[in-house]
Amino acid sequence: MHSLHHTLHHAQFRAGVRDMSSVSLGIAAWGLVTGVAMVKGGLSIPLALLMTFTVFAGSAQLAAIPLMTVGAPVWVIWATAACINLRFVIFSAQWRPYFMRYPLRQRLVLTYLSGDLTYVLFMKRFPEARDDEGQVEYFMGAAAANWFSWQVPAVLGIVLADVVPTHWGLGFAGVLALLGLTYSLVSDRATALAAAVAGAAAVAAFALPFRLHIVVAIAAAVCIGLMMDGGGDAGRRLRQALGRAKPQPADAAVDRASA
Repeated sequence: MHSLHHTLHHAQFRAGVRDMSSVSLGIAAWGLVTGVAMVKGGLSIPLALLMTFTVFAGSAQLAAIPLMTVGAPVWVIWATAACINLRFVIFSAQWRPYFMRYPLRQRLVLTYLSGDLTYVLFMKRFPEARDDEGQVEYFMGAAAANWFSWQVPAVLGIVLADVVPTHWGLGFAGVLALLGLTYSLVSDRATALAAAVAGAAAVAAFALPFRLHIVVAIAAAVCIGLMMDGGGDAGRRLRQALGRAKPQPADAAVDRASA
C-alpha cells in the first residue's frame, strides 16, 4: 500500500470520498439512531463509545444491545453478532483478488474499515481486480468517508441521547440509501433474480431469532449464483430461461430424451 500522503492525494481517493458523500446523509441518520439506541438501551456513555469505535457494525450493534440489556450470556451475544456479520465473509471473498498482495497488517486495516456501502460502491466501480487503477486508494477514500459519516453522528447520538427521540425513525434513511445503491447494481436478469430470491428468503425467514433471516437471504442468493454459473441441468435450464446461454444441439437432444 502506498504512503498515507500518496493515498490522500490520489484521484481515486477523492473519487471514493465523493461517491460515498452522495449517500452520507443516510449513513449519518443511521449512525445517529444507533448511538441513541445504545445509551437508551442501558449502556453507559463510555461503554457505548467503546462499542461504536470497536464494533463499527450498525446491524450487529442494534441486535446486541437488547441482549446485553436483558443479561443474555456472552456466547449468545457473540453468536448473534457473528451471524449478522456473516455477509462480510462474502465481501472479503470478493475483495481478496484486489487486496491479497498487501501485508496482513494493512489488510486488517482494510477489514476494519469495510462496510456495506463501501462494498457496493467499490464493486460497481471496479468489476475486475487490476493493479493500475488505484483500487485501494478508492477503497480508502470511500471507507474513510463512510467511517466519518457513521462515527460522528453516532458519537453525537451517544452524547445527546436524551435530546434525540428514537421514534423519529431516522435509521430508515440509511436503509433507503442502501436500497438505492443496490438497485443500481441490478444490471441484468440474473442479478435481479438473485436479489429477488434473497429478498423473498429474508421475508420468509423473518421470524427466525437473532436476525438469522439475513443469513438465510445470503445463502439463498449464493445458491442461485452457483446454479447460474455452475453446470448441471438445473443451472443450464436457469441460464437459458434468463437468456444467458443459448441451447446447444447436445442440450436439445438431452431435453428431447428426457421428455
